[in-house]
Amino acid sequence: MRSGIRLTRAFAIAVAAGSALSLSMELLQNYLPHRVSSNVDLALNIAGTLLGALLAAGVHTHGGLARWQIVRERWFIDRSAGGLTLLVLWPVGLLFPAPVPLGVGQIWPRLRDALADSVEGTGAAGWTQPWLQSDADAASPLPPGSEFIAIAFGLLAPCLLAFVVSRPGWRRWMLALGATAIALAATTLSTALNFGPQHAFTWRTDTSVAAIATGFIFAVLLAWVPRRAAAGLALVALAVLVALVAQAPSDPYFAESLQAWDQGRFIRFHGAARWVGWLWPYATMAYLLGRIVARDDG
Repeated sequence: MRSGIRLTRAFAIAVAAGSALSLSMELLQNYLPHRVSSNVDLALNIAGTLLGALLAAGVHTHGGLARWQIVRERWFIDRSAGGLTLLVLWPVGLLFPAPVPLGVGQIWPRLRDALADSVEGTGAAGWTQPWLQSDADAASPLPPGSEFIAIAFGLLAPCLLAFVVSRPGWRRWMLALGATAIALAATTLSTALNFGPQHAFTWRTDTSVAAIATGFIFAVLLAWVPRRAAAGLALVALAVLVALVAQAPSDPYFAESLQAWDQGRFIRFHGAARWVGWLWPYATMAYLLGRIVARDDG
């Protein structure tokens, strides 16, 4: 009886909170240029909230949460929620077009352009221009070796993150295999969304295929390392990844893809995927540093 009351209360709170959030967003759009509030959007958002609450209630009623808890205890360590959240967000970041497959974290060009705009017309513009000027037109593509390392580390880093929060043994091999499958699927989906279904597999070059295979092999070989060692190796992989991705210029096809995103063809999830793709490596590095300094990590 009490369980039913708690479930009903949680259901009502979830629907009310989601509806209030949607209503607030629609009202705030009245004060934003180029944005128009819509009753249809509000109704659809509330319907989505209601559907999500119904699904959650169904999962709870049929023991889905208890089963997940059993699986989690077998596969993952205690206090692994942060790492699991980052792992779930990783494929979302891959949906935003990147100049290198699996090359998340290319936020520096956007920061540079934003800083250049902020100092334009001020006294600081003169001495900051050489540092902040865009060299995308003069930059040459990443050498094949650098591109190979970036792609391989782009896969190895999330595999090592999974090792940080999982138990040693064959389960880590399965997690590495799953991460590789997700990387392939997300990259293919991103390419199809941005360049059309007929070009879904154009990302498959000799370099990218060999790099993904190498990243998977190294993940399998490192499946037995202690969690703290896995965290340290993941930090190195992410540092190298963001350093290389920051040097990757935007080719014409990539620039055209970004323009399509910015003009609104995928506006519904453009913002979320973009920010996840930009910030995921840095959030992961912060999490890994916390795991390294934690005294209870093996």
